[in-house]
Amino acid sequence: MQQEALAHTEDFGGPDQHKPGRLCRPGQDAPYAAYTLGAPYDEMFQPNGSVRPHYAALDGRLTTLPPDELIRRQQACELSFLHQGITFTVYSDNQATERIIPTDLLPRIVTAQEWARIDAGLKQRIQALNLFLRDIYSDGRVLKDGVIPRSMIYGSKHYRREMRGLPVPHGAYVNVCGSDLVRNEAGEFVVLEDNLRVPSGVSYMLANRDVVRRAFPAVFRSMGVRPIEQYPNELLSTLRSLAPFHEDVSIAVLTPGVFNSAFFEHAFLARQMGVELVEGRDLLVNDNVVYARTTSGLKRIDVIYRRIDDDFVDPLIFRDDSALGVPGLFNAYRAGNVVVANALGTGVADDKAVYAYVPKLIRYYLSEEPILHNVETYLCREEKSLHHVLANLDKLVVKAVGESGGYGMLVGPHASKAEREAFAEKLKADPTNYIAQPTIQLSTAPAFLDGSVEPRHVDLRPFILHGEKTTIVPGALTRVALKRGSLVVNSSQGGGSKDTWVLSE
Repeated sequence: MQQEALAHTEDFGGPDQHKPGRLCRPGQDAPYAAYTLGAPYDEMFQPNGSVRPHYAALDGRLTTLPPDELIRRQQACELSFLHQGITFTVYSDNQATERIIPTDLLPRIVTAQEWARIDAGLKQRIQALNLFLRDIYSDGRVLKDGVIPRSMIYGSKHYRREMRGLPVPHGAYVNVCGSDLVRNEAGEFVVLEDNLRVPSGVSYMLANRDVVRRAFPAVFRSMGVRPIEQYPNELLSTLRSLAPFHEDVSIAVLTPGVFNSAFFEHAFLARQMGVELVEGRDLLVNDNVVYARTTSGLKRIDVIYRRIDDDFVDPLIFRDDSALGVPGLFNAYRAGNVVVANALGTGVADDKAVYAYVPKLIRYYLSEEPILHNVETYLCREEKSLHHVLANLDKLVVKAVGESGGYGMLVGPHASKAEREAFAEKLKADPTNYIAQPTIQLSTAPAFLDGSVEPRHVDLRPFILHGEKTTIVPGALTRVALKRGSLVVNSSQGGGSKDTWVLSE
């Protein structure tokens, strides 16, 4: 039924009526009466109010559709998400934990030239990070050469001594990566952080494409948007490439269960790849071989795409109170009878303190200059940086090095004096646990909210697959800060998402 609701949204006319780069008056012209150009970089409008050429077709359609029709299309998108059960969990919300993830009707558009730089930069980055992981779990040459402090690695809660000396297929410790990018004031994409453990969100990228393509079919066809529907097949190929043989590889997605915030994604990917979706209790290890319990009996598993953190993988090796993992799994892994993706211990490389060294790691391992730059980062473990951060808490964003999802952070400009003072005490008590960055004025993109088109801050999370080869589908999850003026895009903190259109030319 939701497909029918979206199927009757065929565009008639519109895009050809407006020349690329037409002058608009955000704040005055319909449908942009509520649009204000306040961010250093707006994705759709240039500073003089003219529409950026790659947004011209979308602008042409928006200006020919009545507000009621846009509202109907937005409701159809939301209805589709509701019927598919596309949800996420907010653990800190005492009233309602399970929610339909908010999705925005309007796509975010990225040019072919911009994407080419993103693609090359992320492939370079994941290559260096995998070389770094292989190094620190073997010879530790990067530590001996003083490129990065030993204490930062060996003191990290994500460093797994159990992984030392264990071979990893193709040297690919990180098989699925979701790096977060933002635009700087010049409009250039830079890397905000790397997510190398169990990155999520790719199912929302695919779901957004499905509904927005049907909401603007003619615009989508006319713009030459590159496809992303092949992601599940690319993921399957990557996982198969990790096995020593490439035929009849048995793969399972290991999920914590239905109460996990990303369970929809786990089930979605398993279904799309045609592989087993299992919880820890569905697996057993016998003679260092992993088997899944199925209705037809035991089935050997060769590759596990795990969506649980290291700590919970095997209660015999890590947390003995884990009910999510599989007793004996690590011994099977160590014996080479099963591959786990991402490899255990990858979290040390997406530690937010290690992030500051990634440009050095690219130069060290690849003898190349970084294609994508980092955001300026202060390591609070360094005394000079700590003093600077404490003196400028009202201007900085401070993050706990091992946290994700928007937790354990302070957005200084939006925090109260009492909140900053309380956070300062945390910094003084444990400075090695924090880094700080300047408050980045994220770029804004058009979003359809409450019946009008308004600017909202966005970031970009492309997904990189790395095994026998490196693949990046030409698309990404664009996360949106739905609250006016907010810079926090995480769904767990009140953000939403939108489709990302990468143009072919």
